[in-house]
Amino acid sequence: MTKRDPIYKVIFLNQGQVYEMYAKQIFQSDLWGFLEIEEFVFGERSQLVVDPSEEKLKAQFDGVVRSFVPMHSIVRIDEVERLGTPKISEAKGGGNVMPFPMPPLPEK
Repeated sequence: MTKRDPIYKVIFLNQGQVYEMYAKQIFQSDLWGFLEIEEFVFGERSQLVVDPSEEKLKAQFDGVVRSFVPMHSIVRIDEVERLGTPKISEAKGGGNVMPFPMPPLPEK
């Protein structure tokens, strides 16, 4: 029996949106407070139906070798058996999960 490479589903908050991505490599960064996400995985292009949200993510992460995500933005990380559809959705208010407050940007 061959050992397959694990695939991780990472859910994180980014600018008021919830990103659900799939990657092969996730580890703690040398940059304090960040996780590194590498080798993003997207569905095959041979599919007959094209998902516009997945295409938007492919375009956004095209050419990205490694992404650094703040730990306080991570909602959940799961090791999954099969690849799902990456997507972006709006973060709904009223829940009990909130992003960590960020300091205001300095005025120019």
